[in-house]
Amino acid sequence: MYAILDIETTGGKYNEEGITEIAIYRFDGHQVTDQLISLVNPEQPIQPFVVNLTGINNEMLRNAPKFYEIAKRIVEITEDCILVAHNAKFDYRILRTEYRRLGFEFERKSLCTVELSKKLIPGLPSYSLGKLVRSLGIPLSDRHRAAGDAQATIKLFKMLLAKDTEKNILKEHVRKEPKRMMDTKLVYILEELPSLTGVYYFHDENGEIIYVGKSRNIKKRVNQHFTNDNPKSREMQRKVVSVSYELTGTELIALLKENQEIKEIKPRYNKSLKRDIFSHALYHFKDENGYLNLKIGRANRNRKNITTFSNLRSAKNSLTKWVEEYELCERLSGLHGGDGNCFGYTIKSCFGACVEEESPEEYNIRVSELIDRYSYENQNMLLIGKGREIDEKSALLIEDGEFKGVGYFNLNHQVNNLDIIRSIITPMDNNRDAQHIIQSFLRKKHNFRIIPLSVQD
Repeated sequence: MYAILDIETTGGKYNEEGITEIAIYRFDGHQVTDQLISLVNPEQPIQPFVVNLTGINNEMLRNAPKFYEIAKRIVEITEDCILVAHNAKFDYRILRTEYRRLGFEFERKSLCTVELSKKLIPGLPSYSLGKLVRSLGIPLSDRHRAAGDAQATIKLFKMLLAKDTEKNILKEHVRKEPKRMMDTKLVYILEELPSLTGVYYFHDENGEIIYVGKSRNIKKRVNQHFTNDNPKSREMQRKVVSVSYELTGTELIALLKENQEIKEIKPRYNKSLKRDIFSHALYHFKDENGYLNLKIGRANRNRKNITTFSNLRSAKNSLTKWVEEYELCERLSGLHGGDGNCFGYTIKSCFGACVEEESPEEYNIRVSELIDRYSYENQNMLLIGKGREIDEKSALLIEDGEFKGVGYFNLNHQVNNLDIIRSIITPMDNNRDAQHIIQSFLRKKHNFRIIPLSVQD
């Protein structure tokens, strides 16, 4: 559990400042579960430049609670939490100073989103909260007010959690969770999981990830792991101490994240993905008469293909459907052997390319349309899909025919050029399995909006 914190102060000499406003959001990594927002009477005047910066003046604080009146509530809402703030050293120092004045030692673990941003999103011109969130498309209202800055920090922290591909933040969080006995832990774990789409992680007592999975219903899938009686499942049930998860909004992003993280993390109970997750591919070549031919063959990393398939049956089913859709010749598509006309020609679904009645120029136009539709080679496009929350969308970037990564943006933010798009994207590997997952998904009925991007963008 995290406590996202922002504090406004009177300004003044070091360690003599007083709090004028505080906002704390108790955050489980996915949603806010509790909050405290309050003006605070600092019992000292506010520096004039601070009044101009925040808009908070002495008159506004005359009847506000003094710090000692909200001190207990702060302890309660931050209990068992890691404090998260933008420039956390400042906020944590101010809090501890206030508690020392009351004769109390306030201690919490802390995370700084400035330091995390520099590590996970390097190379930005500024890491001040206002400029940083603006460059990342995160909305910010009431700048230099505690609630507005804390809400922006929540959205920034969610993005940083997604960009932390090594899951160091997550593993450290799990290490600090209280441990439970075997007879109750599985029940407690299930109660905290959502029935939503995403990737889930099984952690052992050291916080290490021992299994990665994906599902359209995380709670249902994890329950299957916990009720399965095979030896592997029974062993995982004994070893698992906590289950964390990352919502993805769409199954496609969940598939891509699962594929990459199994390869990178190599969890103990996941089968090693040494082989490609596809076996066959669709190729094309031009014959001696100038006609573009299609052919299904074994996947070969040394040959350029149009698209890939999990097995031969899937490849034949897809190609049969495309031949009908694009009115192609069965023989030139490898579905009909021998010489002479294909069966389609006899029922007038083939226009006679097999017997040279249709010119190569006319026939090749339709084959090229199929190739362009199912191969994203050399293409620049953005796939816009459902987000993790109702007010956001997901984005998947393909640039120069290469999968670059995924990200999320707020509905109120205009994603209108490649620089903004790149800033919200968490980079991912453009390996053969990722290409197969994307192509296979797009062949099915899907809810993604595909936006072509010009090189000028």
